[in-house]
Amino acid sequence: MTERGGRRTALRVLRALVILAVAAALGAAWFHWQCWGLMTTRAELTLDRLPAGFDGFKIVHLSDLHGHEYGEGNGDLLERVAAEEPDIIVMTGDFIDRAEQLEMIPALAEGLSAIAPTYYVTGNHEWATGTNTVRALKPLLNDHGVTTLTNRYEVLERNGDKLVLAGVDDPNGFGDQKTPEELAEEIGAEQPGLYTVLLAHRNTEFERYAAAGYDLVLSGHGHGGIVRLPFTDGLVGANRAFFPTYMAGMYTGTGSVLYVSRGLGNNTVPFPGFRLFNRPEVVSLTLRAG
Repeated sequence: MTERGGRRTALRVLRALVILAVAAALGAAWFHWQCWGLMTTRAELTLDRLPAGFDGFKIVHLSDLHGHEYGEGNGDLLERVAAEEPDIIVMTGDFIDRAEQLEMIPALAEGLSAIAPTYYVTGNHEWATGTNTVRALKPLLNDHGVTTLTNRYEVLERNGDKLVLAGVDDPNGFGDQKTPEELAEEIGAEQPGLYTVLLAHRNTEFERYAAAGYDLVLSGHGHGGIVRLPFTDGLVGANRAFFPTYMAGMYTGTGSVLYVSRGLGNNTVPFPGFRLFNRPEVVSLTLRAG
């Protein structure tokens, strides 16, 4: 091979290496964006029985943060929530995975509660850190402006109408806790006929909540099925089952509606930090009377 030929070969190899390096960098950036590129999903839910006074009521739904921070003090997340101008904010569990992540809670709780009244229920990951962590987390949230709904409810009023906002602890919690069915019976006895919105972490329990009589259920837990493929509702469920359902968006059951958030964090199967065609989301729901 001549010197000139060798030089051409070296240049071709160098050019190929540069192209590969650029492609790898772009691929890595795109994959990072898939896993952590926060977006806002807006939806209108037309709901039978919703009181007319709550037509236009806006709920920002957050779930499954798993200890992640979007900017210092979750400033980027808070900015996105504030832009929606919600009437209330709901947090449906799995906000921390480890006890040391309690340190991030005050800034997040204060930031959210300064935007709108904020309500929280536990997920399985909070309980997996241990009961002492949950015992510390709930008063910490309360002290910084967030209302925890531990198998109980509150009545909300708007434009002369009322509805019930209820919340249940995750099944990973105490074995003797009030069941969703018992809470529904209590609501029916004390607030007969009122439209009921339930905050419950596990999307997989929708049939149970519908059978108990809850009108609208807001859940997380499934992380959108991890990988969103065409003609599927996600590739992998939180219980490791393939091609699950109730992974993202709205579903209807017998007299009940479920809305599932894809969540904000990535601590899930098949390994932490993995999402594909399934970016983390802030959900902004506008309720419409049917």
